[in-house]
Parts: sequence; C-alpha cells; structure tokens
Amino acid sequence: MDQTLFIFSGHVVTAGEALAAIGAAALATLLLVLLVLMRSGGARRAEAYDAALRAEEAERRLAGLERLQSEAMGRLQAFSSALGARQSDLARGVAERLDAVGARVGDGLAASGQATAEQLSRLEARLAVIDAAGAQIGALAGHVTDLKAILGNKPARGAFGQGRMEAILRDALPPTGYTFQGQLSTGVRPDALIRLPSDSRALAVDAKFPLEGFERLRVAETPDALKAAETRVRADVGKHVSDVAAKYLIAGETQDVALLFVPSEQIHAELAERFDDVVARAHRLRVLIVSPSLLMLAVQVVQGLTRDAAMRDQAHLLQAEVGRLLDDVRRIGERVDKLKTHFGQAVGDLDQIGVSAEKLARRGLRLEQLELGAGPAVETLPNPLGREAAE
Repeated sequence: MDQTLFIFSGHVVTAGEALAAIGAAALATLLLVLLVLMRSGGARRAEAYDAALRAEEAERRLAGLERLQSEAMGRLQAFSSALGARQSDLARGVAERLDAVGARVGDGLAASGQATAEQLSRLEARLAVIDAAGAQIGALAGHVTDLKAILGNKPARGAFGQGRMEAILRDALPPTGYTFQGQLSTGVRPDALIRLPSDSRALAVDAKFPLEGFERLRVAETPDALKAAETRVRADVGKHVSDVAAKYLIAGETQDVALLFVPSEQIHAELAERFDDVVARAHRLRVLIVSPSLLMLAVQVVQGLTRDAAMRDQAHLLQAEVGRLLDDVRRIGERVDKLKTHFGQAVGDLDQIGVSAEKLARRGLRLEQLELGAGPAVETLPNPLGREAAE
C-alpha cells in the first residue's frame, strides 16, 4: 500500500492514497445518483396527483353535459312531433301547387318545342346545302397538282389552265350561264363563253396562257439568260394578247373585253410587277389578264347579275314567300305571349306558396318559444256559429 505510484508536484502518491481517492469519488457519484432519483420520484408523484384531479374534473363536466343532452333531446322530440305534422301539411299543399304549375308549364313548353323543331328542320336543310358546297370545294382542291411539274409538260399546262378555269365556272355559275368550246360566227372556239343576263353578247375567256418564257425566267442564272427570258415573255404574251383581241372581240357578238386566264397567282403577280408594259398593252387591246382569284371575282359579279335578273323575274314568288315569313313571325309572337302568360301564373303560384311557408315558419317559431307547464286556465275559443252551448 506504501508503494509509490507517481510523484505529482513534488508529492509522492502511494497506492493507498490512490485507492482512497477513487473510493471517495465513487461515493460522491453514488450520492449524486440517489439525489437525482429522489427528485424525479417527487415530480412523478406530483404529476400523478395533478392528472387525478384533472380526470375527476373531466368526469364532473361529462356528467353535466350528459344531463344537458338528455334535457335537449326531450325538448327536440316534443318539437319534432309538432313540426312533423306541420311539414306533412306543407308538403301536401306544395305538391298540389307544383303539379298545377308543372301542367301549365308543360303545355307552354310543348308549344314552344314544336315551333323550335320546325326551325331546326329548316336549319338542317340549309346545312345540307352548305355541306354539299364544301364537298365540291374539297374535291376541287384535291385535283390541284404541283405547278412545277405542270410547267415542265406543255400539254399538261394547257389542260391544267383549262381545268382550273372550268372548275371555277362550274362552281359559281348555273349550267346555262357558260359554254365550253363554243363556236363563234367566225368559226373560232374560245375556251369558254360566259352568258350575261339580259345581254345576247357573250364574254370570251381564253385559258391558253404561254408559260414557256416564265419557265426560262425561273431557271435563269446569269444576267444574259435573265434578259433573254424577259424578252421571250414579252414576245410570247404580247403575241397571245394580240391573237385573243383579234379572234374573240367581235362587235355585236361578244363583249367589248375578253379575259385571258393565268392559272397561277404567282405568275400573275410577277407579270404585273415586272412586265407592266405588257399588262398596259393588253388593257389597250381590251384584254384583261386575270388570275384564279380575279376570275372568281368576275364570276361572282356575273353571278350577282344573274341572281338579280332571276329575282326580278320571280318577284311575285318572293313577295309570297315574304308574306309566309311574316305569318310565321306573327305566330311566333302569339306563342311567346301565351308562354309569358303561363310563366306569370306560375310566378304568382310560387309567391303564394312562399307566403304560406312564411306563415308556417312564424307559427313554428311561436311553438318553439312556448313554455309547457302549469299555467292559467285554457281560454275558451269563440263559437264560429255564434250560438250558445245550450242550444
């Protein structure tokens, strides 16, 4: 025990002193643990006591709530029995009123539905006409081929221009309004002759537009080739315009102008932009160079003239149709007035139902506020017949 373990600050520490120090430290630790355990046990006992108090208070409150709930249930049962009788009377009255209103509204809606069905049948007929016109336009668009491939084949160019021109005329004019390859008194045959109403002179249309120069203009890469292509376009178009003016402008037989049809909007725009001198020369010769859109515009003008002439010829039929239309409008007005009357009656019945419901609500409120128990003697109600009980 006296064995020296180490020297600390000049003091020799032996084994006995070391053991004594360790024992003192262990004792202090044990005392500290016991103190902590005693404090935690006291806190737990306090918490358990508080929890017991809270549970007891909750039981008391729960008992009070159960008592109040039983009292409220008794009052609600008494009120529900009285209210149930009133609701049955109200439901029966409302059902009777609603049946009457439904019958009146049903009659009005039936008349309105019949008029609406007639209008829808007319609308379906018009939509069928529109669908047929849309199908024709779709079929025409499906037959338009690529312009580049057509320009590479001379017979195909002529057929393409002729086909487009004929499609436009067929789509917009009646069969009696045009003639394809009709012969004039001179023996020439224009591609189309458009008949104008109230005029014996026909409008000649030529669809053989020269496109070879425009093809060369498209593939030209050098200035010399471009200049040569422009010269070719001026020569070809100028000669063709002169031929159209010479062959298709016949005094007293054809109109004062003739139409030269170009089957491409792009070529027509390029002709008007780069070759305005050729266009001006054609105007002087009374030859109008038209694109598909301009030809459609001209055909629409002719169509309007034809429609106006037909309307003038059938003015009496139009007046009769207008008279029938006015009769239909008058009948619709009468049916609308009847429907307004039915709806007015329905609104009045609903207002009366609302007044009855308000009265029932006020009576139910008085029943709810009534205190049942020992009270004054029951008041004797007056005799509705005004007689004494002895009688």
